[in-house]
Amino acid sequence: MTGGRFVRGALLGAAAMYFFDPARGRSRRALTRDRTLGLVRRTGRRASRVWRGVRAHLYGWAQKARHLREQPKPAPDDWTLAQKVESQIFRDPKVPKGQINVNAEQGVVYLRGEVPTNDLVEELERATRRVQGVVDVHNLLHLPGEPVPGGRA
Repeated sequence: MTGGRFVRGALLGAAAMYFFDPARGRSRRALTRDRTLGLVRRTGRRASRVWRGVRAHLYGWAQKARHLREQPKPAPDDWTLAQKVESQIFRDPKVPKGQINVNAEQGVVYLRGEVPTNDLVEELERATRRVQGVVDVHNLLHLPGEPVPGGRA
C-alpha cells in the first residue's frame, strides 16, 4: 500500500518539476496544452466523421424499411403497361427479345412469340404477372415447331 503511494508521489513530484521548472516550464506547459487541444480536436473530428457515417447508414436502413414494397400507383395506360412489362421481362439476357411481342389491352397483357424452352414460357408469364398494373396475362408463347396457342399468331 505504501509502495503505491510512494510511486504516485514520485510521479507527481517529477511532473511538477517538469512543468514548473523556472527555465523551461512555461514552454513545456504551452507545448503540452497545444498538443492536448490538438488531440481533442482530432478526436472530435474523427468522432464527427464516424457519427456522420453512422447516421447515413441509419438513414439508408430507414429508407429501405420504408420502401420494402412498391407503393400502389394508378393503373398505367396500355402502351405504358406494355413498355413496363417489356422492360421487366427483357432484362434477362437469355430471353429472345426479337421473337416476343408484348401487347396490353385494359390491363390484360398478351405475350406472343416463339421461345426455346417450356421453362422460359412459364418464367416469362410469372414475371409478367409480377409487374404492377397487370390484371391478367394471356400467354400465347410457343416452342419452335409447335402450333400457336389459340390458332392465331
